[in-house]
Amino acid sequence: MPRDDATAASWTAKAAAQGFALAEDNLGFLYQSGQGVPQDYARAAQWYAKAAAQGNADGEFDLGALYQRGQGVPQDYARAAGWYAKAAAQGDSPAAYKLGLLYRNGQGVTHDYVQAAYWLRRAAEQGNADAEFLLATMYQDGRGVPQDYGEAAFWYRSAALKGDVDAEVQLGALYRFDFGVPRNYAKAAFWYPAAAVQGSPHAEAVLGKLYQQGRGIPQDYRRAAYWYRQAAAQGNADAEGNLGFLYLNGLGVPQDYASAYKWFILAKSNAKPRNKEYRLASRAMRRLAARMTPAQVAQAQAAAHRWWREHSGQP
Repeated sequence: MPRDDATAASWTAKAAAQGFALAEDNLGFLYQSGQGVPQDYARAAQWYAKAAAQGNADGEFDLGALYQRGQGVPQDYARAAGWYAKAAAQGDSPAAYKLGLLYRNGQGVTHDYVQAAYWLRRAAEQGNADAEFLLATMYQDGRGVPQDYGEAAFWYRSAALKGDVDAEVQLGALYRFDFGVPRNYAKAAFWYPAAAVQGSPHAEAVLGKLYQQGRGIPQDYRRAAYWYRQAAAQGNADAEGNLGFLYLNGLGVPQDYASAYKWFILAKSNAKPRNKEYRLASRAMRRLAARMTPAQVAQAQAAAHRWWREHSGQP
């Protein structure tokens, strides 16, 4: 049978008109998404409110989300928090996560890290990866809970196993820097690729460094250059500077002063003034320029501008 959104909406409306809370919430979703009916946030809010009035947790959460975004109703974080609290009290994981965020940010409720951690834990214990990640950051920073790198690692790992890219990066960092878990470059080299293949520029840059240094994985300058280039395409200054180093010394790539100078230019332009990457790139450019002809310097400058134009989306 072919899909027929309009007919589905019609039957949902009939059930909602008879006071079935699940149908009321579903009809609210149809109006919110514009499936089978014209998109109408105000009517979505009306139907969510009907479901919420019957204690339907989905309706409470959905109404809270509209208040948080100001769709169909005036934006009101306090009302959003109120509806999230009702749904969370019924064990709704997304509502507990959203409520934890509001307490963490002080939106609609008093800023309270303890309450934030409480609700984030409620959601995390139900397997909510976003909540697991944020709870891990709170244990890492000691906000709302005692600082505990072991707990942070536990929750990062739980979120990372669900494919959360930020958790993969943070777990890799814990193993790389000996925070809460014994330093283990092999395990760091396991988690950084998981984030790198999802396009995290930081993970790509660190993975390049692990290949360059041979930490946790066999040293491989060609692979280092590959991952540095992936991160460089997203403007990662650290990767650009390290790629310049590889070209300067002919490691994994042909030795090429013009290419090295190009990457140092890009690293300096993408780094914040006076930070490590900025200083290293500036020093490398000064030293390298002494070995180059003016024509080579001009060639490198032109290549850097072409790369920037191709990857920045600007003329």
